[in-house]
Amino acid sequence: MTRTVRNSPRINLEGCMIADRARLRNRLRGLERSGRTAPQQRDRALERIAAEADRSRALRAEREKHRPEVTYPDLPVSAMREQIAATIRENQVVVVCGETGSGKTTQLPKICLDAALGLGRGIDGMIGHTQPRRLAARTVAARIAEELGVDVGGIVGTKIRFNDRTSERTLIKLMTDGILLAETQSDRLLRRYDTIIIDEAHERSLNIDFLLGYLHQILPRRPDLKLIITSATIDPQRFAEHFATTRGPAPIVEVPGRTWPVEVVYRPLPGRGNIAQDSSMRDPGDVVGAVLDVMKEIDTQPRGDVLVFMPGEREIRETANALRRHLGGDDEVLPLYARLSVEEQRRAFRPHSGRRIVIATNVAETSVTVPGIRYVIDPGTARINRYSARTGVQGLDIEPISRASADQRKGRCGRVGPGVCYRLYSEADYESRDEFTTPEIRRTNLASVVLQMASLRLGRPDRFPFVDPPESRLIRDGYETLRELGAIDEKNELTPIGRDLARLPIDPRIGRMVLAGHAEGCLHDVLILAAGLSVPDPRDRPAERQADADAAHERFRDEHSDFMTLLNIWHFYHDSIRPLSRSRRSKACRQNFLSERRLFEWSEVLGQLRTIAREMNLDQTARPLNADAVHRALLAGLLTNIGTLDEKHEYRGTRGARFYLHPSSVLFGEKPKWIVAAELVRTTRLYARTVAKIDPAWVEQLGEHLIKRTYAEPHWDRKSARVMAFEKVTLAGLEVVPKRRAHFGPVDPPRARELFIHHALVEGEYDSDAPALRHNRELENTIATLEDKARRRDLLAEAEARFAFYDRRLPPDVYSGQTFDRWRRRAERENPRLLFMTIDDVLMGDASQVSPEAFPDRLETAGGSLDIRYRFDPDAPDDGVTLDVPVGLLGQIDPDRAERLVPGLLTEKIEALMRTLPKSKRRYFDVPVVAREIAESGLDQSGPLLRALADALAARAGIDIRPEDFNPDALPRHLSMHYRVLDDKGREIRSGRDLLALRREFSGEIASGFRRIAGGEWNREGITAWDFGDIPRSVEIAAGETPVLGYPALVDRGGPVALQLFDTPEAADDAMRLGLARLYTHRLKNDLRFDVRTIPGVEHTALAFAPLGDAALLRDQLTLLICDRLFLGDRKPPRTFEDFNARVDESWNSLAHVADECAALAGQIYTRRSAVDLRLQAKHPAAWDRAV
Repeated sequence: MTRTVRNSPRINLEGCMIADRARLRNRLRGLERSGRTAPQQRDRALERIAAEADRSRALRAEREKHRPEVTYPDLPVSAMREQIAATIRENQVVVVCGETGSGKTTQLPKICLDAALGLGRGIDGMIGHTQPRRLAARTVAARIAEELGVDVGGIVGTKIRFNDRTSERTLIKLMTDGILLAETQSDRLLRRYDTIIIDEAHERSLNIDFLLGYLHQILPRRPDLKLIITSATIDPQRFAEHFATTRGPAPIVEVPGRTWPVEVVYRPLPGRGNIAQDSSMRDPGDVVGAVLDVMKEIDTQPRGDVLVFMPGEREIRETANALRRHLGGDDEVLPLYARLSVEEQRRAFRPHSGRRIVIATNVAETSVTVPGIRYVIDPGTARINRYSARTGVQGLDIEPISRASADQRKGRCGRVGPGVCYRLYSEADYESRDEFTTPEIRRTNLASVVLQMASLRLGRPDRFPFVDPPESRLIRDGYETLRELGAIDEKNELTPIGRDLARLPIDPRIGRMVLAGHAEGCLHDVLILAAGLSVPDPRDRPAERQADADAAHERFRDEHSDFMTLLNIWHFYHDSIRPLSRSRRSKACRQNFLSERRLFEWSEVLGQLRTIAREMNLDQTARPLNADAVHRALLAGLLTNIGTLDEKHEYRGTRGARFYLHPSSVLFGEKPKWIVAAELVRTTRLYARTVAKIDPAWVEQLGEHLIKRTYAEPHWDRKSARVMAFEKVTLAGLEVVPKRRAHFGPVDPPRARELFIHHALVEGEYDSDAPALRHNRELENTIATLEDKARRRDLLAEAEARFAFYDRRLPPDVYSGQTFDRWRRRAERENPRLLFMTIDDVLMGDASQVSPEAFPDRLETAGGSLDIRYRFDPDAPDDGVTLDVPVGLLGQIDPDRAERLVPGLLTEKIEALMRTLPKSKRRYFDVPVVAREIAESGLDQSGPLLRALADALAARAGIDIRPEDFNPDALPRHLSMHYRVLDDKGREIRSGRDLLALRREFSGEIASGFRRIAGGEWNREGITAWDFGDIPRSVEIAAGETPVLGYPALVDRGGPVALQLFDTPEAADDAMRLGLARLYTHRLKNDLRFDVRTIPGVEHTALAFAPLGDAALLRDQLTLLICDRLFLGDRKPPRTFEDFNARVDESWNSLAHVADECAALAGQIYTRRSAVDLRLQAKHPAAWDRAV
């Protein structure tokens, strides 16, 4: 099939244009590889390809038909055209080296086009001819078109920025080297050309070096492509060796120049005090005045045109204005520089009648030949694009030119006759200069090179075949700078910012400020400052007048920023000085100690930046000053020039730098915490110059691509329902944020998810309304309560098992409460019980012994039941069983019942008590077995536990065991009841294990609370006879949800008795005995007619009692004692009317006997008391004082 396609008469690609040949061949190959294409579709595709091939052949034929006849002017290169043509035919690469004016620029394209010389190129593809400047491209195109007798835009076309004057019929295409570089993006093998001429290669601009390296790569893949490199007589061997093959270096064709002798006259600028009186110079640095002086000398010599070189547009305009003022009317003064309009540029090349003085930049050194020049004035300077390692900024600085450039300038005046070159510097200065201009790649910021290569897709600089490869260290620095500016990513690929920066033909740092200024809406001010940072400080501070200079500069001072101070200087210059005449402007600058030259440079750079911004449609509208926005924009290009105040006035900077504020800074006294500096300069120490105070938050925002964040101590935060960590933010080693809390989830989702599951779900530290979580927590709490009851930790599934339950169900991106709830709501629509645990998920051990009967949740008390809590934590004060007791019910607790705890712990407590027995008694028992048997068989519940246990053990062993043989204090804490005393709102007010101590502490609250609820029939006063019903041991009183037990008793009021309820049985028993005795006194007096005064000896006892009370009190107390002994004694108190009366019937016969015993006892007691009292009142030894 392949042979069929290629041999098809319809698909003959011979005679097509080169670009079409490659394109159509690729389509044919694609068609061959597509075996599934239907025959009809294949035929139609072949027909389309054939039609395009026919059109391409027709276009080639049309181009060949209109190839113009080539004639050659009388130039040195014309005489060598056959030799040059032969060398081009035989070699793919040729270096043509010739003096300026030899004609190589205009004639080489014609030689390539000339079929008569055996080349005939430009037909299959264009002859591409590059120039380093737009001016040269236009003028050379015009000259070639004129010599070929055609118009520009047809056979000879041009393409420069924003202007394409080419067509399908264009054979010779003049363009800037930047245009050809840009075309490599869409035409990687440059198939639109069959010949490429790189003119002025000796200038070694970045674009030229890029093109030479790129062509070096593609020439092996384009054997049909011819490359011609033209150079002035400046080191052509380097180009020849760069394109060497196995046959050796590329051939060099040297074309001799045709010049007249040129005299070199050195006119160095005079020093201070040596300026002649008739000189036009006003000061030693007045170059314009020196040019005027030379023009006076030229006026005395044979008439001829003059070419004056100046470094920039401003100097050209100043010189032109000065010459027009001082020269005659027949002299024509013309500026020549790249930014002039095409029409103004053409004026320098048109025939003229009078003398013409052309003032040009170094564009006139080699790129274009200005005709008719007899005199050259060379100040010896040019604007050179150079990177300043000190400021970190690429700028166009005015520098001395090399000897090669000086010789090129000299050669411009020997074309039409003998010439004179005036050099405004000394011969010694000339001899001391570099031989050649340093290639731009060796004097530029490698960041610009890397940026442009990335933009042009030329590959890595360290792998690119440069004529002069840059140092690898500088390449690394270039990449680092671009990363700092956010122009490239971690893969060294361009970011959106990088693509925008690549469009700006300025230093990347300045470009970054420009882009940020546009984004911040303050580009107008940022451009001013960016230009100001590209030139030296305009403030003069002469050593002999420093105080005066400081006073003059005070008006510009901004207290918070050196950048704003610079802005103030610019506005003062722009508004107040710049509009003045030249002399007044110079005077105003001197008065304010400002450098006029540096201000002019500032203005020129600003003009260039504004032009670039305008071409990119960036908004330069002047707005009210927003200092913060301006500083943020500047910071975007100076991110590694930040610092934070450390101690002793020292700042910590990026990459471990330590520096100080320069004393000239407005912030030197304030020393703010955070600053950004335009530059770091090392003198006696490292200083920061041109400084502003900044907000460190700006650093974090603008430097996000450089920021490194480290996280420590990830932890669950219940309030935010997130895993948080302590974040440290650094930029190039400088701590921007030492420590702050940050959301850890997005940082490390797996680790955050792990912590979330463990804390939020397993440990229950997440407040969620999810039904599944509530269910699971209740289930876990149930098992945990069983563990507390059983005092073991092997029932609830281990945290790992519960973690695994959630881990199997949660997706990887769930690591916080928020992400969990979002996922859960979606997941529960499909499976509502997805996260519900079962008992099998959480219960691991056997919990059959932890029954509700063995471990009840409530304790039955005298009046109801109270909540019981369980806790298994030997170190906790509430370890064991806790009874929640409202303070008013403390009296209701039966200590004997509480002492037995709960059935599930009774065996353990009995065993523990038995182990406290003396060994002599303990040895009779197998303690664990007996303890279990006693607990299971039951103990007497009516009395104290120790009494019941002692009786049970004594009965088993047949030995004497008493309650006091046990040592309850030696028991573990959890084997005694713990009480939580609660107020009426359920809040804990006290806790402890001593019930009697708690009752004593809260006796007042117990009594008052009981009185509030106790009342009715059980509260009576004024009782003198048993005229009420029985008195039960206890009665139940309604008191809210929990009924309360009251204990009724008779109370002695000193006369009649009262019936009253008590809150404890102990208090009731104490009151009941005395109350009954009092009630019996009424029966003794009323029914038995007994009077204590009838007892013998009572009167004598009354005398002994006198110090304590009167005889009536004695008789009352004695009567109570008689009734107590007579009717109560050791018997239980009567609680019914019948029992009360039965005691009277049983005991009245003993009345006299008991009364006599009581009276005798009282007499003895009070008589002995009187004797003791007398002894105490008598004298006694001093040693008795403390006891007495």
